[in-house]
Amino acid sequence: MDRQTISRLAHARHPVAAPLSDASVGALLERALAPEPEGRALDLGCGRAAWLLRALGARPRWRAVGVDVDAAALALARESAEALGVQRRIGLHHQDAREFTDDRPFELVLNVGATHVFGGLLPALDAARAFLAPGGRVLVGEGFWEREPSAAALAALGAGREDYADLATTVDRVAADGWTPVSGHVSTRQEWDDYEFSWTGSLAQWALDRPEHPDAADARAAADLHRAEWLHGYRGTLGFVTLLLRRD
Repeated sequence: MDRQTISRLAHARHPVAAPLSDASVGALLERALAPEPEGRALDLGCGRAAWLLRALGARPRWRAVGVDVDAAALALARESAEALGVQRRIGLHHQDAREFTDDRPFELVLNVGATHVFGGLLPALDAARAFLAPGGRVLVGEGFWEREPSAAALAALGAGREDYADLATTVDRVAADGWTPVSGHVSTRQEWDDYEFSWTGSLAQWALDRPEHPDAADARAAADLHRAEWLHGYRGTLGFVTLLLRRD
């Protein structure tokens, strides 16, 4: 079972694909969308376009564009857009976000939990800057070290110590790059736990419901491994911050 399929199944009950509650997502979007009654939003690595669909539901005069390499996730996004009646206000592109172009600027650019597409936080912000309208905002979500990572945490994440910084350093780096945080949210332990139980539980449930499926054993093994890596590795070590940014 490939990584995209595993991720899509694991996020079935949590399509935002980040450790954020519905209330946190709503609050962040309210701040991000509030300044303009209409505008354009772009999500670079949108998955099932959960952020964009939520935004369009809240702002009937906004339009949106999503870009992702997972064709199946985009198909689910289109189904959701039709169910919500917003399909005419969203364009979904099956494309590497690094290769996407658009001639018109966006009032809001999102990259929550997908900075790896560009090679890290600052390169992702560089990419977002190219699409941003004057006075526009970027909503970006990134991991950080809650505490010094142990060898077990690094092994579970497949990460190096240098892949993340602590929260203060992360925000300092963003500010030094010419961005000003105007809002933000640090995911709570409850949000992380809910997210991880949803991730592993959704994948395991899919396997349990389809014992004869050729991918059932792989899905169950992936769920069990992820649960062990979380509980015995990085729980309480990896944090997640979502920042709403403006250019200086």
